[in-house]
Formats: sequence, C-alpha cells, structure tokens
Amino acid sequence: MGSVVVSVDAELGWGFLDLHPPPADRIERCRRGWHALYEAFEAYDVPATWAVVGHLMLEDCDGRHVDHPAPAGWFERERTDWADRPDLRFGPDLVRSVLESSVDHEFASHSFSHVLFGAPSTDRELARAEFERALELADEWGLECSSFVYPRNDVGHRAALAEAGFTAYRGRTSTPEGFRAVLETGLGGRSVLVEPTIDEHGLVNVPASLFCFGFEGVARTVAESVWTDPMVVTARRAIDQAVAADDDRLCHLWLHPNNLTTDRDDERMRAILAYIDRQRRETDLTVETMGEVAARIGESAGDVDESENVDGLETSITQTVSGDD
Repeated sequence: MGSVVVSVDAELGWGFLDLHPPPADRIERCRRGWHALYEAFEAYDVPATWAVVGHLMLEDCDGRHVDHPAPAGWFERERTDWADRPDLRFGPDLVRSVLESSVDHEFASHSFSHVLFGAPSTDRELARAEFERALELADEWGLECSSFVYPRNDVGHRAALAEAGFTAYRGRTSTPEGFRAVLETGLGGRSVLVEPTIDEHGLVNVPASLFCFGFEGVARTVAESVWTDPMVVTARRAIDQAVAADDDRLCHLWLHPNNLTTDRDDERMRAILAYIDRQRRETDLTVETMGEVAARIGESAGDVDESENVDGLETSITQTVSGDD
C-alpha cells in the first residue's frame, strides 16, 4: 500500500526563541504562512499532522512560567522583545481553525515551548515538563494527543516521551535533503521512502522523508528561471515512489507554516498537494497522519506477536503429545 504523510511544525515565534536575531521574513509572516497552508490543505482535502507548540494554546501569560524548569532566561524574550507581540506568542485562534477544519487533521504536540530535546541543557526534568505541560493544555481543550514532533528534529528523552503517554514521533531523516535530494532522486533515482519502526521504548518512529523547503535562495531562483521548482519535482518523485511501494515504506513530507512567506511558496505547496490529491484519486495511494501510521504499525506488530504465540503453543502441544522434551 502506497502511503504519504504530511506533518507540520506549527510554532509561530517559538521556533525562533533561541535565535538572535530570528529570520525577519519568516517571523513577521508566520501567521500569513499558517493561513496559506491551512487553505491549501482545505483546497485539496489533504489531512496533515499539525504538531502545535503548546504555548500557542494559551490566551495570555506573564512570560515568567515560574513553575517551569527551563534554563535561566529561556522565556526572557516573552518579557522583552515580544512583550508587545502577542501575535508571535499566542495562537488559540489558529489552533481552533485547524481543529474546526472540514479536513480530518491530526492534532499533535511540538512540545510546550520548543526546547531542544537533544541539547545538554535539556535534562529529564525539563523534558518531562515540556511533554506534560503540552498534554495538560491538550486535555484542557478536550483533545487527545498521541503523536510528537521534536523541535528541529532533535530527538531525545524518548523514555520520558513514552512515559508521558505518546505513542509516535517523527524521527530524523536518513534520506538526502535540499540540493542532494534534488540531485540524487533526479539523476540517481535514489528513494526517499522511509520505514516506520517500533523502537525500544514501544514508540512508533515515523521518520521524515523530505523537507519541502530544503532548496531555497539563489539556487532556487536560478532553477525556476530556466526550469521549474526543483522541490515540487522532487516531492512528486517521492510521491511516485510511495505509489509504487509494495511494503510499509512511505513518503513523509514536512514543513513549517512560516516557510510560506511569498506567493511562490504557496504555489509550491499547492502543487505538491494537488499531486497528492491526483495520485490518491488515480492510484492506490493513501494519505495518512502520523497517528494513523502508528496505529497501523502497532496493529501489524500485534498480529505478528499473536501469530508467534499461537505457533509456539501449537509446537508445544505437538511436542507434548509426541513425547518430545
């Protein structure tokens, strides 16, 4: 069964909290990008896993979070540069738009405040606080949340993630990105499909395949002037690979809403989603969320375990009847 997943790192200003200065174009247009991406999913009826930074679900706060074990100064920008920028700190209106969409999106977590879980400063206490606070907010909204997307794909503290109650996460990609993805899939025919697996903590790892905005700047401008958008071509190849797959491998595309800063960014995503929709209608391609993949992989693993148990029981019975030790 061919399968494609699209996951979204929904974060507004929180994705740049530790960057000084943050990229001006992306941070000032992050709400614009959210609306554009939301409308593109609506237009092509493509469900996605929206991994939301928990802080966006707050209506207001004092910017101190005294009960949170974050490193000193982590929330300082809330009280200084962003003190008069609620549009970067809060987004309950945006979250509600996703939840009320006619498209069956999955609500997932992107942590509470976008800490980096592989960083030395993120100890177990901080990791647990980020997981638990995000889940508390989801519960207050009456939402279930089982999938997690690590900020910047910096995977860490998976044991604590499982203990918090999550069942799936987006793992690091093992496939080429950016220029290499365009080159190796186009000239070398390299596959960017990934295989979901169950890790040692019982979590389903749904690895990333392709970042939709990995070919930018001058290189993109030049390529588009003489050819077309290289990332659209590469994404289409990846989707075609998923259509042809005869195993559990899938195409997992991902991006941030703040990647959509211009009309041509919107056009890129609409072209990719239009192709997903077309292949879904003309082939056996399935569009899944991370949660649906996790449920499918978990169920498949359960069926294997049950089969092994039955086989073992039959073998034991046979040995007992025949007198074998």
